Amino acid sequence: MDSKGLIVASRKDSLQAFKKPWAHEHGAVETLLEAVRSLKPTVLIGTSGKGGTFTKEVVEAMASQNEKPVIFALSNPTSHSECTAEQAYTWTEGRAVFASGSPFPAVELDGRALVPGQSNNAYIFPGFGLGVVISGAIRVRDDMLLAASEALAEQVTEAHYAKGLIFPPFTNIRAISARIAAKVAAKAYELGLASRLPRPDDLVKYAESCMYTPTYRSYR
Repeated sequence: MDSKGLIVASRKDSLQAFKKPWAHEHGAVETLLEAVRSLKPTVLIGTSGKGGTFTKEVVEAMASQNEKPVIFALSNPTSHSECTAEQAYTWTEGRAVFASGSPFPAVELDGRALVPGQSNNAYIFPGFGLGVVISGAIRVRDDMLLAASEALAEQVTEAHYAKGLIFPPFTNIRAISARIAAKVAAKAYELGLASRLPRPDDLVKYAESCMYTPTYRSYR
């Protein structure tokens, strides 16, 4: 969807170049609510920069069609978020899998504490960059980005899912980043792109040893 409605083939002549690959054969649809009811998506990803785009009617339509509707309101700051965590959970009776670009507080609903995920580059980029550095990678390949994503996903437990989390807690970001760095470095070695030889035996420990620690000596 863009400001003029669903991106469809009949609009191709007027679409910006980056939108054209997404223009499929479908009748004209002007509103997001119409699109949700017509296409029955399982996931909504909001990058509109326009607060409130995911209205109560839109989210309820998602909930009526999906047991676990995925609602990603990724626009920043929170005032531009397509909906809030509380709205997503309340309008879906606590069934939404929610993530946002900026942090929202946990939501108490029917005696359950639902913890929204923060879906932004703070999870991947620090660890990814560290993995490139510690391996001395001479190129960055798509497989390395995929390895970083898999490393992040592997750190989500059933206990996290039970709270509605789809990412590990951000309070553990240093440990998370070390494991991501290790996976990225391992992929660089596997692809023959690493220049830092020999390969360390324990890439997680090596990544941790290379991380900056903001500890300062007391002079008084």
